[in-house]
Order: sequence, then C-alpha cells, then structure tokens
Amino acid sequence: MNSITVFNIEEKNRRSIERIIQLFNDEAEVNFQDGEHPCESQGLVIVFQEVTEDEVVTLKGVLINENQIIGIAEADTEVTSEGFRKARKQATSKITLTLLTNYTGMEQPWGILTGIRPTKLYHSLRKKGKSKKEISDTLSKEYLLHEEKIHLLECIVDRQLAVVTDLDEISQEVSIYIGIPFCPTMCAYCTFPAYAINGKNGSVEEFLEGLHFEMSETGAWLKENNIKITTIYYGGGTPTSITAEQMDALYEKMYEVFPNVKEVRELTVEAGRPDTITLEKIDVLKKWSVDRISVNPQSFTDETLKAIGRHHSVEETITKYKMAYESGLTNINMDLIIGLPGEGIEEMRHTLDMTEKLRPTSLTVHTLSYKRASQMTKYKEKYKVADRDEIHEMMKLSSNWMDKVGYVPYYLYRQKNILGNLENVGYAIPKQESIYNIMIMEEVQTIIGLGCGASSKWVDPKTGAIDRFANPKDPQTYINRYKEYTEKKLEALTELFGVKAIK
Repeated sequence: MNSITVFNIEEKNRRSIERIIQLFNDEAEVNFQDGEHPCESQGLVIVFQEVTEDEVVTLKGVLINENQIIGIAEADTEVTSEGFRKARKQATSKITLTLLTNYTGMEQPWGILTGIRPTKLYHSLRKKGKSKKEISDTLSKEYLLHEEKIHLLECIVDRQLAVVTDLDEISQEVSIYIGIPFCPTMCAYCTFPAYAINGKNGSVEEFLEGLHFEMSETGAWLKENNIKITTIYYGGGTPTSITAEQMDALYEKMYEVFPNVKEVRELTVEAGRPDTITLEKIDVLKKWSVDRISVNPQSFTDETLKAIGRHHSVEETITKYKMAYESGLTNINMDLIIGLPGEGIEEMRHTLDMTEKLRPTSLTVHTLSYKRASQMTKYKEKYKVADRDEIHEMMKLSSNWMDKVGYVPYYLYRQKNILGNLENVGYAIPKQESIYNIMIMEEVQTIIGLGCGASSKWVDPKTGAIDRFANPKDPQTYINRYKEYTEKKLEALTELFGVKAIK
C-alpha cells in the first residue's frame, strides 16, 4: 500500500483521512480527487458516496484495487443533528479505518484517534456527565478504540483525579516551565532545543542573565495579580548541564521573585543525563527543596547508548541514581524507550530487570518516534529498529511488568510517526505521580514557559480555549531578544486573565 487515491472528500477533512491511511503505512502517498472514479485506474482507490433520505445521510466508502471492488463500508449521520460536519468527518474516518483494516489485516488499537492527548477526550466525556459505561461505549462505537486502550484511559483518568482532586477547578492557577537549552551531546532521536554546553551558541552566563530577568518580571506580575503557582518544572536540554554555582543562583532567584515557592505543590528538575550529575549539584538541589528529579537511562544496554549518542554508560546511570537516592533525593523518575536501534524483546526484558533492582518512584515508557529534524530520521538507513509486531510485544511486556511490580499509569500522550501507532505512558508508585505531567498533558491550566525554546500554553480560565507563545529556540537569539519576548508574554497573560498590567 505505497499509494492510494481518495475520491470525494472535502478539503478540510483530507488531513484527517491522510493520517488514518498513514497509520497503515507512514510513507504512503495519498492523492485526493473530486468527481466520478474513472472506469480504468491502477492501484488502490477509495471512493466515497453520499445518499440523503429522510434527513439521514448514508456515507459509503468503496475500496477498489486494480478496478475490482474489494471492500465496502457504510455509516449513517443525521442531517439535523448538532455537529453534523464533525459527525461526517468522524464517519469518513471510521469508514477509511474499517476498509483498510479489513484489507491489510492490521489492527489499530487506538481506532480513528490520531491526536496527542486521548485522555482529554475521556475527560471531556466525563465532564458532560457520562458514566464510565457510556464513555466506554462511545469510545468503542464512535472512535473504534480497542478495549485495552479504553481500560488504560479509564485507569489514567481515575488516577489523575485521585492525585489532583481539584483538577476541574485549577484553571485560575498556573504552572511554570523553565527551559535550560544545554546538553553534553545531542541524542540521535532528539529534537528538543539542546546545544553543546561549550558550543558556539551563545554564552551560558548571558543566557542565565536573560532567564533571571524573565523570571523576575514574570514573578512580579504573578505577585501583583495574586496568581498561585501549582508546579515548577526545569527541563531542557539538561538543566544539570550548568554548574552547581549557576544552579544555586538560579534557584535562589526563583525563591526571591516567584510568589510563595514553599507552597508550590511540586518542584521538578530534570537531571536526565547521568553524566551531568555530581554530589555538589545534588547538594544544591537538596538545599532548595527540589521534590523530584529525573535520571534517564533510556536503555540498560551500553551498545544502544553509544548508537544513540548518549555519552554515559549503564554503570554510570546506576552509580548516579544511587548517589542521588542515598543523598536524600528519593523521588526519582526514569525514562525508558521502546524501539531503540538494535533492541528487541530480550533487550527490553533486560532493561526492565535492571530497573526493578533500582525501583525508581516513577517511570515513563516512551515508544520511539521519528521526529522530523532528528538524526535518526535523517539517516534512517543507519538505524535498524524492530518491526511493528515486536514493538507491540515490547509494549505489552513493559505494561505487564509495571502491573506486576506495583506501578500504575497516570498520564499518556502520543506522537506523530510513533512506532507501531502506540503511545508514551507515565507510570508511578501510587502517590508519587508528577503533578506537572498531568497539568501539561490535560491542558487544564496555563503553563508559562521561561527560557530558551520554552513554549507557553495559554488556557483561557473561562472558556478553556488554548493558544501558544514560543520563546526563541537558539540561545543567541534568546540573549538578544529576551526583554522583547518577556514584554509580549506579560501583555498576553494580562489579557488572558483580565487583570492588571505592571507599569
């Protein structure tokens, strides 16, 4: 199925149909045409037809291969129903998925959902007063989700409501994301803003000067308008790439300028690269009461770490994890990635066995995705990854392992070009879940992004409408323009919350 032609789909619905088709082959070429299907045509074709009778529109999709009809699927939609256009878009997606599932034999557990945040759909149905049974029926019949994915969403939503009991009323607060854009090296799969700490992308000191300014101005605005901070999250890059002295000054500034930092529900610092962790930096994190850190192995196979550009060993991951834990930083997250080059079931089983010996408080299991600008995507031929069936087996293995050793799922997101059309799932020992991860995934409040490459997400407290504002990705542009971006950001926040601007 390298190419397919689709007849009679409205232009505004074409992207959703293209995404459905590319679930079956992410490199498939999709062509759209209007009008009658020609009698003679080569290759795979879907023709949509529409018949209206008694205020009911019957949509029919016919799958044709080399001029032979090989599949037919139908769906009905009421002309007078509210949201008819949305319903018709959903119907064409269901028809496309049904035809191609029957044709290829390839199951899609997430049905017609191709978005990043399927838990948001579950929450929206819950807020409409639907019972769990009604939500399950809707997800199964209207979106074609498989039972295991519906159960996963239900478990995650239940856990989120237990962790953040005021999840539906938290829109008047904000969380803060602070981006530190430096790393020891760039991983092959990564597209985050990350620059060599000793590279030529602007001085670290100048960047931090800009960040201190941005924090001060934002903190003053929050204090002036009596807006509470729910969580603070330092990401990147690798926030522990900077020196212990620079970290100390940064956290001191945070306590000085942000309102009531001691009352913030969670303060997280990603120390994701084990090669950046030192006892001196651990002492700084403890001094400023950091609640949660990450030490990310990705894999417990040294050959894999070398292949993806991680300049640390398995032994160093274990050593630095134990160093942090024994020093008192006991709430530690680890990231693992399914589908890294050269890895299969045995390597994944080994990684889980090693993880069990360490018992971090939380784990995020990522499925590798081919991000457009990553080295792995640019040079795909260099990186041999497992096939779809093995990727699914690895996910099943990790899910069963989590259940066995006592971790529960609490957040989930999906990405474009993710292997096996799967997902990334955050697990935690109960009561050790990351509140920030729930905030960013469920989009229930504004996240103010500070620093290089940080993206702010405006969530209107009244309507829930979402907009975004991004800081420059490269350090030198940030250094040159941080005052301008800070001013624009505070103007946008003032309008969003309907409060006073600082004069």
